Amino acid sequence: MSNPPNGEALSRLLVQVAKGDEHAFAELYRCASAHLFGVCLRMLRDRGEAEEVLQDAWTTAWRRAASFDASKASAITWLVALTRNKAIDRLRQRRERPMDDPSMLDFLVDPEPTPAADAQASQDYQRLHACLEQLEPRQRRSVREAFFSGATYNDLAVRCQVPLGTMKSWIRRSLMQLRTCLDA
Repeated sequence: MSNPPNGEALSRLLVQVAKGDEHAFAELYRCASAHLFGVCLRMLRDRGEAEEVLQDAWTTAWRRAASFDASKASAITWLVALTRNKAIDRLRQRRERPMDDPSMLDFLVDPEPTPAADAQASQDYQRLHACLEQLEPRQRRSVREAFFSGATYNDLAVRCQVPLGTMKSWIRRSLMQLRTCLDA
């Protein structure tokens, strides 16, 4: 699998999608779908549900493409956030209990080679992983649980035995630190 096009190319495609360009949508899908499927599969841990959520995310991307603003986020960041939110909605719908040990997220293995494996091997994943490692351990664990298992601020505050405001601050500061690291 080849690397997805650079951020500018994806942004141009998303702008064209906002104008109703079906060919641009097909190309955007071809370039980003494997990565987004990896996000769904990692969060939901069920191939069928991941496929359904991915389809729902692409439908929403088509309808909401006009809300994309390249000055606020890259196209892939916008698409991942949209997809992640759909996966969190699905997790909340089925009222799944949180993982017994969220730190095990790094060790989840899908026995079949998947697009998720390719996405994880990409440069973006490597950069994100390196930036996550720069966070303090408790903040890193909280960010991972929030974004990969759908844990709420309340859940995280209870697990870490810190006030809710502290947890919100940890996540906000950690995301700002990640953005600075990823932009460098």
